[in-house]
Amino acid sequence: MIILFDLDGTLIDSTDAIVSTFHHSFDVHETTHPSDEKIMALIGYPLDIMYAKLGINEEEVWDFVATYKEEYRKISTLKTTLLKNAKEAVKEASEFATLGIVTTKTGKYSKVLMEYFDLMQYFEVLIGREDVEFPKPDAQPIIKALEILDAKGREVWMIGDTKLDLISAKNANVNSIGVLSGYDNIDVLKQYTNIIFNDSLEAIRHLKNKNISTFNYS
Repeated sequence: MIILFDLDGTLIDSTDAIVSTFHHSFDVHETTHPSDEKIMALIGYPLDIMYAKLGINEEEVWDFVATYKEEYRKISTLKTTLLKNAKEAVKEASEFATLGIVTTKTGKYSKVLMEYFDLMQYFEVLIGREDVEFPKPDAQPIIKALEILDAKGREVWMIGDTKLDLISAKNANVNSIGVLSGYDNIDVLKQYTNIIFNDSLEAIRHLKNKNISTFNYS
């Protein structure tokens, strides 16, 4: 079995780091700030898309992204925490499955965070924003992870907290589980998967003892 995890809202809570870094970038570029709520509503999307949706002109988006990354690199470990039961979920999953991470965060900084929390050792692959041309909800990030893991003929699951994770799983023709530990609520998740749990540990224990029919990646 292969299990792919999203990061923000699935294994980690970096809301404070993300929101504060967005505000920092708006300060640096002397631009009117969006509300915390508007920023939080977009967590899960790639940075360039978030800035575009927050009203930044196309020609300025990548300047904002560069400013964001510079600041985020400094404060990410200080303002990010593991979600409740996340470490237990990863460790338990590693006992019966091959693990990967598929995220829209920058892969470089995602690895730093996972190493900081002493979890990177459990993952065989990490696909970040810079590793693909088309991020979630496109299938490309999942497909790339599965190519690296030589997934053909193996049962595959994607665990995530937003519709982007679940749509990406559907597009890649793999199973999905929604978790309520992050940014999309149950009404949104129910539109894209019929398997939803409170957190990643519940999802892993379900897979460990699952009694539902599944399909293999091909």
